[in-house]
Amino acid sequence: QVQLVESGGGLVQAGGSLRLSCAASGSFFSIIVMGWYRQVPGKQRELVAIITSGGDTNYADSAKGRFTISSDYAKNTVSLQMNSLKPEDTAVYYCNVGLRLRRFGARYDYWGQGTQVTVSS
Repeated sequence: QVQLVESGGGLVQAGGSLRLSCAASGSFFSIIVMGWYRQVPGKQRELVAIITSGGDTNYADSAKGRFTISSDYAKNTVSLQMNSLKPEDTAVYYCNVGLRLRRFGARYDYWGQGTQVTVSS
């Protein structure tokens, strides 16, 4: 059983900052990639940022220059520092982890429960 526990989020004024964190626990062989996605009602969940076990990162255009993803693969944690927040960043943010349960097993993706981020204008 793999569990993801998210923390952070909340209400902030435009221009402010928030930090999201996510910790993975359970029985698995290795984590391949960790990241953050977000979703607003009526829209599809979208990528915000991901970071691989090799340290490669990928950001949505809307996040570039304002958000920074970081990870500690030894502790199975990933964080998202969000600066210069805008009202359009308001969404439920989900932690995602892609991992292998066994050494040569397939990749499985797990999701956190989601944390609300609200940016007021």
